[in-house]
Amino acid sequence: MSAGKSAAPSALAVGLALASVYLVWGSTYLAIRVGLEGYPPFLMGSLRFVAASLVFYAFLRWRGHAPPTRAQWKNAAIMGLFMMLLGNGLVNVAEQTVSSGLAAVAVASMPLWAGLFGMLRGQHPSRGEWTGLVIGFLGVVWLNFDGEMRASAVGMVALLLAPIAWAWGSVWSRGRDLPAPFMSTAAQMLCGGVAMGVLGLALGERIVEVPPLKATLAVGYLAAFGSIVGFSAYVWLLHHVRPALATSYAYVNPPIAVLLGALLLHERVGWDAVGAMAVILLGVVIITRAKARVT
Repeated sequence: MSAGKSAAPSALAVGLALASVYLVWGSTYLAIRVGLEGYPPFLMGSLRFVAASLVFYAFLRWRGHAPPTRAQWKNAAIMGLFMMLLGNGLVNVAEQTVSSGLAAVAVASMPLWAGLFGMLRGQHPSRGEWTGLVIGFLGVVWLNFDGEMRASAVGMVALLLAPIAWAWGSVWSRGRDLPAPFMSTAAQMLCGGVAMGVLGLALGERIVEVPPLKATLAVGYLAAFGSIVGFSAYVWLLHHVRPALATSYAYVNPPIAVLLGALLLHERVGWDAVGAMAVILLGVVIITRAKARVT
């Protein structure tokens, strides 16, 4: 089945999907940080996505959803490589040496890359969308000045490449022959999860002792909520709304990640962070109200 657009979704459906990627994905940065206390980065991602995809795929087949065709599996595998292996895997790598808040801030550059890649494919954002993107990114830069922003060279390179890979996968997916959104989610997670496991083992990652319970619970949360709930909502949004709106979660995730760090890890949240969050949310409001330009 093609990933083309169908009837316009209801405002309630769009709102619920956005709430999922805003709130759930905002919390996954902290969960990744906790999970890394017992699991290596790529094997952790592999366990997360393979477990989630197998459960989700079995449920969908039980409900009568058609399996992907060979061509659809190929497209899902490409998306899994960009979005799971590189997009998520490199965030896992980075969070070994940087805070969850910094990771969320860095990933917030993704909508700008999506806009640039979209331009290369003739999908030009409207003037209002560009205004929202720029304002949101300025807020992210402001937030970047608050708190500890030191990181290793590997961590910083990973945080540079992760949003680029995720943005390219998101833009590349539009118009491709993919299964229905939920089956597409399961297929992408399965392909990406297997690739992460292969890469992790090739890099020498091993789980040599029983991980702490809290790390295992964190990986379970990432599988159930971050993967099945959050990623399903994101793929659905990619099929039904403008790219700028679908990717606007990246501006909301940083303040959520910072707030969770303050509440659970007792990190300081200064007035600079509060001001930056206000600017970020202003950018999101402008994006959601902007009208797409016909190209």
